[in-house]
Amino acid sequence: MSTSADRPRDPWFRRHPVAVLAVAAVLFASVLVVRLIDGEAADASTLLFTFPVALIAVAFGLRAGLAAGGFAVLLVIAWVTLTGTDLTLVGWLARCLPVLVLGALLGDASDRLRRAEAERRKLESGALLYREAIEINDSLVQGMAAARWALEAGRTEDGLKTLESTIGQAQDLVSDLIRQADLSSSGSSGP
Repeated sequence: MSTSADRPRDPWFRRHPVAVLAVAAVLFASVLVVRLIDGEAADASTLLFTFPVALIAVAFGLRAGLAAGGFAVLLVIAWVTLTGTDLTLVGWLARCLPVLVLGALLGDASDRLRRAEAERRKLESGALLYREAIEINDSLVQGMAAARWALEAGRTEDGLKTLESTIGQAQDLVSDLIRQADLSSSGSSGP
């Protein structure tokens, strides 16, 4: 059974969503302030909005990435409105399209990665259950078959000993499975 120590830890941005939002807010505000202080439209400082958009997209997925990209576009609009900057169509596309596309692509990749990790864990769990089923079959079914053959052969004492041993193994296996289930259910709600 794999424990939480066996699995790689999630990166900080998945473990601390509030910190992600705080860092992203600081980044958004910082880029907007830089943009307002340096009103030169030719400067590419609005591309710095890609950092908070990327952070949010990777941490929260496609929808959040698109929302962060949309928020960056709103901040570009705020900058243009507050400074009276005149942008061409290419200027608007160059400032808005990258953050939207980045939010969508990274967010989608993050969602796919999460789904793949969940599927991997599900497959690991299924493989563990399969191995345990084989162990149960080997231990219990074969023990009961041996006890039956001994009883049918008239070796009552041997058959009863084998059956008693098999029952003890069954109790041990079931107790172990219950213990593992308790450990995994208490470990899955951890950090």
